[in-house]
Amino acid sequence: MRDINKFINKVINLAVVNVTKKNGGPFAALIVKDNRIVSYGYNKVTSKCDPTLHAEIDAIRKAAKKLKTFDLAGSEIYCSCQPCPMCLSAIYWANIKTVYYAGTKEIAEKYKFQDNKIYKELKTKIKSVNLIPVKTGNAEQAFIAWDNKKDKILY
Repeated sequence: MRDINKFINKVINLAVVNVTKKNGGPFAALIVKDNRIVSYGYNKVTSKCDPTLHAEIDAIRKAAKKLKTFDLAGSEIYCSCQPCPMCLSAIYWANIKTVYYAGTKEIAEKYKFQDNKIYKELKTKIKSVNLIPVKTGNAEQAFIAWDNKKDKILY
């Protein structure tokens, strides 16, 4: 039987510790498989000067390394806050099908985090980031090489 409350309370406590140790923002995550914690992740954006080092990304990287696989199917992730779009994408890529979270993107917004702004912008046609396709005759070159590769590992 899953102990959802135990894991969600643990991840909230880890987020508080992350703030008090001045590692980064008020975010933590943990990966659970077979009702056991596989890895912990912490937000280290400011302490490591890495805008991608969110708690979920940290936990996924550590779990993949520990389990020696990029496919974390069968695992669950517990987050102190609703994952941002970047982290949600990483969760998809890791094949994690269940996300438990405590705080919402609206709560994060209340404390000046951009998660909700990004979610809203993704729903609109007007974006604050310019995405500009560049026409080129060799845009598929790497994909053709991938398609022809006999020993590729699909993911």
